Amino acid sequence: MMRAFFLSLGQLGDSRIAAVFLKSLALTAVLLVALGVGLWFGAENLAAHYVSGDMKTLAGAAAVLVALALGWLLFRTVAIAVMDIFADDVVVAVERKHYPAVLDTARNIPLTRSIGMGLGAAGRAILVNLLMSPVYLTLLITGVGTPIAFILVNGWLLGRDLGDMVAARHLPREAMRGWRATTRGPRFVLGLAVAGLFVVPIVNLLAPVLGAAMATHLFHGRKRS
Repeated sequence: MMRAFFLSLGQLGDSRIAAVFLKSLALTAVLLVALGVGLWFGAENLAAHYVSGDMKTLAGAAAVLVALALGWLLFRTVAIAVMDIFADDVVVAVERKHYPAVLDTARNIPLTRSIGMGLGAAGRAILVNLLMSPVYLTLLITGVGTPIAFILVNGWLLGRDLGDMVAARHLPREAMRGWRATTRGPRFVLGLAVAGLFVVPIVNLLAPVLGAAMATHLFHGRKRS
C-alpha cells in the first residue's frame, strides 16, 4: 500500500491527473455551493409563511450554517461520486505510465455507467452512514469510538467504490462480484488509507485522485503477484 501511495503521489504532476483534480474539485464545490443556496432559499421561503421581519434573514443564515456542516460531512461522498465520472482519465494515466501492456485489453467506461457508479457510491455512503448514526451517537461517550467507527465504515465503502473504478475497465459485469469477494482485505486496507487522507486538511482535497490512482496500482499489482 505504501508503494501505491508514493507512486500515486509522484504522479500528481501528470497533466491528465492534474486536469481531473481541477475538474472534480470544481464540480464538487459547485454541488456543495448549490446545496447551500438551495437551503438558504428554502429556509427563507418556509420562514416567510411562519415568521416575519428579520427572522427570515436569520432562518437563511441558519440554513447556511447547516449547509456548511453538511458540506463538511458530505464532502467525501460528493467528491467520490464526482471522481467516478472522471476516474477513467486517472486510471488511464496510471496504466499508461506503469502498466502499458493492459491498455490493449482495457475498455473505456461509458459516461452513463460512470454517472451510475457515482450515484451508487453516493447512495451507499449516505444510506450506510445514516443506518450507522445511532452507533456513532452511542460511541460518543467513549471519546474516540465515533471517529474510529466512522473511518472503519467509510473505509469499507471507499474500498469498494475505488476498486470498482478500476475493475470495471478490465472485468465484465458478471465477474465483478467474484472479484470483490476475493479482494475484500486489500480493498479494505485501501479504503482505510484513503479515509485517513480525507481527515487531513488540504490533503483531503487530493484524496479522491490519490485514491483512484492507488486503486489502479492495487488492481494491477495483485494481478502481477
